[in-house]
Amino acid sequence: MLPPNREDRARAREEARERRSAERAEMAQARSDRRAVEREEASREREARRATRLDALPSRRSAEEGEREPAPKRRPSGSLRRTGEIRVERDTRHFATVVDTRRIRELARRGAKVDGLATVFKKSVEEIEAILAGDEPTT
Repeated sequence: MLPPNREDRARAREEARERRSAERAEMAQARSDRRAVEREEASREREARRATRLDALPSRRSAEEGEREPAPKRRPSGSLRRTGEIRVERDTRHFATVVDTRRIRELARRGAKVDGLATVFKKSVEEIEAILAGDEPTT
């Protein structure tokens, strides 16, 4: 028997190359398909866990709500948190406001309205206007 010629060997190498290339492509496609199936399965498992967790949430919240004490409406200040002392709210309804004409003029200079000053100092608008006009002596 005569050894195969060069063309036959080249054709055999070409066929082997194509066969190996096709095998690699098939393996890559199979790997890709397998990974897609695994991702889909993992996604379904995640969604199932999430659904059970969300379904259990209302019952868990109601159980926890009975255990814990209600949260305070406001945050405590720094000193209250440190010392635990609650600040005493004073009743200032009957405190007398000192009517100082210099103070009234200064507040008006800073932009306070006449009717606002009258309300704060419990005076009439006319009295406040007289003080601002300088008709009343400074006290």
